[in-house]
Amino acid sequence: MLNGAFGNKSNSLMNEYASLLGDAVLRHRARVAEHSARIEAELASKVKSEFIANMSHELRTPLNTVIGFSKLLTEHERRRLPDADIIEYATLINDAAGHLLSVINDILDISKIQSGKYTLDSREVNVEEIIQACINSFRLMASEAGVSVTPQIAYDLPVARGDAVKLRQIFTNIVSNAIKFTPRGGSVTIEALRTNTGGVTVLIRDTGVGMTAEEVKVALTPFGQVDAGRARWREGTGLGLPIAKALVELHGGQIEIRSKKGEGTEVAVILPSRNSVSAIPINEASSFQSIVA
Repeated sequence: MLNGAFGNKSNSLMNEYASLLGDAVLRHRARVAEHSARIEAELASKVKSEFIANMSHELRTPLNTVIGFSKLLTEHERRRLPDADIIEYATLINDAAGHLLSVINDILDISKIQSGKYTLDSREVNVEEIIQACINSFRLMASEAGVSVTPQIAYDLPVARGDAVKLRQIFTNIVSNAIKFTPRGGSVTIEALRTNTGGVTVLIRDTGVGMTAEEVKVALTPFGQVDAGRARWREGTGLGLPIAKALVELHGGQIEIRSKKGEGTEVAVILPSRNSVSAIPINEASSFQSIVA
C-alpha cells in the first residue's frame, strides 16, 4: 500500500516536471521566434529605408538634369545659344531621360515579378545573336570606360528555348555591371558554350573590383547595394542582378556567381536544353520576396 502511494506520488512529480519542462521549452521557442522576427523586421526596415533613399537619388539626379538643361533651352530666344551648346544640352537631356526610363522599368519589372504577373514569350532563339546584339549596344559605353569586351562563342552552340527580349535583358544587366565595375584598362569576356545536356552556358568574366561572398549575397538581394552610400563610385538601383536571376530561373535555368575581391567576377548563366524547358509557375521560379510593401 505504501509502495503504491509512493509510486503515484513519483508519477505525479514526473508529470509535473514534464509539464514544467514543456512550458519552458515553449517559452524559449517563443522568445527565439520573437527575436528572429524582430531582427527580420529591423533588416527589412533598413533595406526599405536604403531603397527609398537610393531611389530618391536615382530619380532626382536625371530629373534635375532634364529640368535644368530644358530650362536653358527655353531661354534660347532671350539668350541666343550656340548650336554646339544646344546639341550638348539635348544630348544630356536624352541621356538623363534614358537613365530615368531604365530606373522606372526596373521598378516595374521587380513589381511584376513579385506579384506573379511576369510572363515569358517562349520560342526557339539564337543565343549567339542575342549576345552579339548585347555587345553591340555596349560598344560606346565600353569605349568611354576604357574596357575591352570580347565574345568567345562556341561553333556548335545549340538553339535555346526562351524569350529573346528577356534573355537579352539578362545579359544586358550582367554585362552592364561588369563594365561599370571594371577599371579603365580592364576587360570583359563573354563566353558561350554547349553543355553536356544540350543546353547553353554563358560565362561573363570581368577583371573588375570583385566582391566578397557576403557582398555577392547583397548584390542578389532586391534593392541591395554592395556600396549603398551616397558617395558610391557607380550609380544603380540594385535591381540588375536580382532581375537577371529571376528571369534565368523563369527560363528553367540557374545563375552562379564566383568572385574575389580585387580580382574580378565571373557570372555563369546556365540555360537548359530546349527539349527540357517547361512552363514554370512564377511563384516557384522566382526567389523574390516583397520588401517594399
